[in-house]
Amino acid sequence: MDDTGRQTPAVSLPPVRWPGLDGAPERRFDLIIVGDVRLEIRAQLTGGLRFTDLTSDRLAYAPARAVIAGTAVNLARPATRYFRRTGLLTRIGDDDHTDTIRRELARLGVRDLCGVEPGAPNGVAVMVRDSSPGGPGVRLLIAERDAPSRLLSESDVHRAAAQIRDADAVFLDGYGLLSPTSRTATHAAARLARDAGTVVALDLVPHDIDARLPLTKVLPLLSLADVVFTEAGTVSRLLGAPGAVTADGAHGLLPVLDRAVRGRPLWLLRCGPTDLETVLAYRAAGDGGLLLEYPTGYGEGVERAGFGDRLAAAELYWWLSARSRG
Repeated sequence: MDDTGRQTPAVSLPPVRWPGLDGAPERRFDLIIVGDVRLEIRAQLTGGLRFTDLTSDRLAYAPARAVIAGTAVNLARPATRYFRRTGLLTRIGDDDHTDTIRRELARLGVRDLCGVEPGAPNGVAVMVRDSSPGGPGVRLLIAERDAPSRLLSESDVHRAAAQIRDADAVFLDGYGLLSPTSRTATHAAARLARDAGTVVALDLVPHDIDARLPLTKVLPLLSLADVVFTEAGTVSRLLGAPGAVTADGAHGLLPVLDRAVRGRPLWLLRCGPTDLETVLAYRAAGDGGLLLEYPTGYGEGVERAGFGDRLAAAELYWWLSARSRG
């Protein structure tokens, strides 16, 4: 835990200005990320080719690459530029890609807390974004349903209990709620962290989680979270209050959040035309209450891939710095 009491900027200065989206001037805090790791094939269509133009088979030559990705790795990459130590907890497969995954974590400087599912293949995802002259294009993400991360167990979490207790924050995501086994593990990690005084951060994904799970399956984890990252539209639909997409709409959502979720988490509500242009940071009134709206810097000409993870890493570092100063 960081107990140095160093002076840091007040939270009135938004995280896109301090520490900024390119890393922190001083790496602080220990972070454990619990999530998904996959082999991902990424392609970006060019020449104005839209998915809606496809009425038959088509061969398209376009930029394409294979990367080690998944929610946990995607966050770990920028997190290493902010946090003193970053660890990753998940289950991975047992095939020709396993060593590649471990080498990538080592290259990033991420502590490998991955368990192996014997005989199981590693998860694979395919991401294709179409071409749009006026924006980032529509993304099609195809992910293998039965990835090893769905088998993360409560026993896996308890094996990493010391690292979770010693961390300043544990970062979870909603994909862990999609299978009964990983849901139990995700809840166990959150409870373990809360009991130890470790900050629980939750990324409320997938963005259509409201269509995949009832509120009763999501609310217990929301109630354990200290920080929640979410598109305003996602949480508003989940809570039965659709329409909060603009920042103004998100302001109207705040009383709904207060009534629905126990505790007083910091809500980082993403808003805007593509749900990434503006953030409304809100924590209920009282000691540590906060209401701050800021532009993220995302817009035309800015690479979308990875932007949300850079933003989340900066915001978590910003909030932990404010807490340690206080």
